[in-house]
Parts: sequence; C-alpha cells; structure tokens
Amino acid sequence: MSTTLVALTGFIAWALLLLALMEAIRSWLVMSGRVPANGFTPDNAGLSPFMQRLARAHANCVESLPLFGGLMLVAELSGRAAVTDPLAFVLLGARVLQSLLHLYSLAPAVVTLRFTAFALQLGIALYWAVALLRGGLGA
Repeated sequence: MSTTLVALTGFIAWALLLLALMEAIRSWLVMSGRVPANGFTPDNAGLSPFMQRLARAHANCVESLPLFGGLMLVAELSGRAAVTDPLAFVLLGARVLQSLLHLYSLAPAVVTLRFTAFALQLGIALYWAVALLRGGLGA
C-alpha cells in the first residue's frame, strides 16, 4: 500500500476514533441516567464544553475528508501517488494535531495553533490540486 493510502486510511481511522470516543461518552451518559437517549444534538449542545469540542473536531474531519481524501484518491487512481506521497503523513499529522488542539482548549493561543495546523493542510491540498491538474493536462 502506498504512503498516500496509508495516510488516507489513518485519516479515516482518526475520524472513526473521534466518533467512537464521542459515542462511548454518550453511551456512558445514557447508562448513568445523566442524559436521556434522545437528549443529544449533533453539536452536543447542552453537554460539557469538551463534548461540544469533540463534536466539532469530528465534524471538521468529516468535512475535510472529501477534499483531502479526494485528492489522495485522484493521485492513487491516476497513478500519480508520487505527488501526494511525500506530504501525506504531514497532512495526517496536521489533521491529528488540529483535532487534539481542538479538544484541548479554546484559548486564543491554542486556537491560533489549531488554525496553523489547518492552514498547513490547506496549503498541502492546494499544492496537490495544482500538481495533479498540471499532470493531468500533460504539463
């Protein structure tokens, strides 16, 4: 399996881990009688600030997966994984860091670091898109 596909699988696994953590905590809240089974909203409104940040961190992964993952799949399907392989783990690391920072705090300095991790992902994706389009045009 290429580096790109390993990183893409890691990205999906990370989103799945965040979802599993959220559902484990929700299950505990239901089983302990703290929240009724139908007492949850997608953004975890009404729950702890951590749970609200967890919902948002998971949503960030799901929202960005089609963009970043799509570019990784285009590279693989077109036989051009050499475009994405060198930065695939950097993108994954920046995604995990962004999520962890989101879970940690909403303090301004942490939010700035979180944005930096997202900006790195965005920069990588833009580079990939241009490189893949150029190659697709025979340049």
